[in-house]
Amino acid sequence: MSDNMNGMRASMPLSNLRVLLVVSLSLSFLLNIPVLSEAYTRADRRSFQRSIIDSRSKLNPRYKKVKRKKTKYIIVHTSELGLKTTLKVVSKGKSLRNGKRTHGGHTHYVIARNGRTYRILDKKYKADHAGLSMWNGEEDISKTSIGIELTGYHYASISENQYRSVGILIDILQKVYGLDDRAVLTHSQVAYGKPNRWFKENHRGRKRCAKNFIHTKAEVKPIWTYDPDVRSGRLLSDPQLFDVFYGRREYLAETSNTNIISRSNTAWSIAGEDYDARTTVYKFPGGHVYTGNQISNTIGWSSIPAKTVVLLDQENGISLIKSQRPIKTISERLTAWSFAGKKYNYKTTIYFLPSGQIKSGSLISDWDDLPVKTRLIVDYRGPYKLHKNQSAYGIAGNNYNDRMTIYYLPSQKLMAGDEIEDFSELPTGTLMFLPST
Repeated sequence: MSDNMNGMRASMPLSNLRVLLVVSLSLSFLLNIPVLSEAYTRADRRSFQRSIIDSRSKLNPRYKKVKRKKTKYIIVHTSELGLKTTLKVVSKGKSLRNGKRTHGGHTHYVIARNGRTYRILDKKYKADHAGLSMWNGEEDISKTSIGIELTGYHYASISENQYRSVGILIDILQKVYGLDDRAVLTHSQVAYGKPNRWFKENHRGRKRCAKNFIHTKAEVKPIWTYDPDVRSGRLLSDPQLFDVFYGRREYLAETSNTNIISRSNTAWSIAGEDYDARTTVYKFPGGHVYTGNQISNTIGWSSIPAKTVVLLDQENGISLIKSQRPIKTISERLTAWSFAGKKYNYKTTIYFLPSGQIKSGSLISDWDDLPVKTRLIVDYRGPYKLHKNQSAYGIAGNNYNDRMTIYYLPSQKLMAGDEIEDFSELPTGTLMFLPST
């Protein structure tokens, strides 16, 4: 700005300054000049950068680092896993369908549900995060983008702490690389797939990753009103993703998040290309459990019943999910969400922490905060305390020895009613939990 303009602005009335600001912003919009967000202060950015946990030393040494020649996009992902497994997979690698393993380097940053941010790979290097991808005719988006993984699932809500952290991180990266909000996309927006049983041509929708990401909650404007590759005819549209990203986006992103099959929510809508993977688990309402690679040769894809629950990335926990026993155990790969879904924070979901604490779901703010080896039961009421004047039979009647009646002993041992041989030997102080339905 010239000295004459500065002098003119200094002598201008406040009301005229406001008019000038509106005109300047309007011209910026008409001329397509990016106006970078100032939602976060310099202090916010400094504090955030100091808080980042550096995990670059944990990167698989076999990952080949290649510097990006240019940076055009910031791609937001949801990891479809809990925090510990996410950090392990993006750093060390993952198993592929052909039995091979990758060498890690699958993102630049991971943001936990409590907002804590981890640096996995220096931002100057290419991360293998976008896979088969295209945007505006350009393929292999990993070569020109930075990847950010949000711990959690595309059919669950992103936490407010995550939105704040990813918002600040995006703000920092936009300033470093001179990017506007048009550069901020999700993996589900840029990924595409080859022909399959739902689509006869190359198509959008291979990944559902970050379908639940609401741009404005991260102080990013959702500028794109169409998919350039669909509009040009390069790809077929995915109806659900089209509605989420280019329809009433914020409403749909919040209300269409579910991993339960219905007439409008198919296996493809939930799992994308992983619909038939052996690591995708289908829990039928009647209790039967199948993996994705079993469906075709058993009941067929068109016969999956409504209310079937779909779980992704269950590589090492399928036998535990198949178990009909009511007591479930959280592991690195199996979170509370894996077992309880949206009921993880219901008062009828009971958690037994390794410390000996017992908490109802209504006291749990986030499934990722629960330590490994935490046990849980879903749809239960209690506890009812046994003592000399209150027997198991007196509380539960004929169901006192049922497999769905749960006992928590003072020694922190959890047992189902059908596992107890002599109820007269139950110690005083034993707690009983009964199914709530």
